[in-house]
Amino acid sequence: MIRVLDLFCGGGGASMGMSSAGAHVTGIDIEYQHEHPAMDLFAAERFDFRQKNVFTLSLDYIREFDFVWASPPCQAYSYAAHRWRNSGKTWPDLLPGTRTMLEYAGVPFVIENVAGAPLRHDLMLCGEMFGLKVIRHRYFEIHGFSVTQPAHIKHRGMVKDGHYVTVAGNGGDYAGHNFCKLWELPGANQLQTWQFAMGTPWISSKKTLREAVPPAYSEYIMREFTK
Repeated sequence: MIRVLDLFCGGGGASMGMSSAGAHVTGIDIEYQHEHPAMDLFAAERFDFRQKNVFTLSLDYIREFDFVWASPPCQAYSYAAHRWRNSGKTWPDLLPGTRTMLEYAGVPFVIENVAGAPLRHDLMLCGEMFGLKVIRHRYFEIHGFSVTQPAHIKHRGMVKDGHYVTVAGNGGDYAGHNFCKLWELPGANQLQTWQFAMGTPWISSKKTLREAVPPAYSEYIMREFTK
C-alpha cells in the first residue's frame, strides 16, 4: 500500500480522497484536528494523524513516504481574504518554505493552493469536473510525476441561481432555498449544503470546511500517480 504524507491536513479532505484511491495517509497539522478521518476507529487502519509543526519534520521522516501532499494555508493569497489584507492583516507565507523542504526530501509531491498563490500551474481542478456543487478552482504544482489535465467543463449556472454553493467566508451569495430545491435537499441548513457540495459529510466545522480540499480532487491526483 502506498504511504502518503498529507501536510497541513486540516479536517482531512485530501486525506480521504487519497485513501479512497488506495493509499494509507498520515495527516500532519499544527492544530489538533478532531474531525480528521484518523479519529474514526473504523478507519484507523487507513489513516494516521500527528499534531506537529510541518517544518519540524525531518527529511528522513518525509522520505519514509512514497508521496507527499501539501496544502499550505491560502489566506495570504485568496480572494476571500483580500479585504482583510487590504485592512492590514497579514498571514505567514508558508508555500515557498514548503516547496524548498520537499525538494530537499526528494519524494514526489504536489502543492495545492488558490489561483493567486505563487506556484506553478501544472494542473487546475474545478468541482464541475467531478460533479460537485462547488466551483472551487484549485491549482497544483506537481513534482516527480505528471497528471492529465481534465477538460474544464462549462459551469452550468451561478451560485445565486442555486446551481452551486460558495464554501468560503460566510457563504458568499448563498441561495439556500434555490440550491436545496434544485438538488432535492429539503430543510438543509447552510452547513449541510456545504458538506453535500464538497463531498465532506464528516466535517462539521465551517472553518474547517472553508479550508478543505474536496476529496474528489486528491483522489483523482492519487489515481494518476499510481496508474
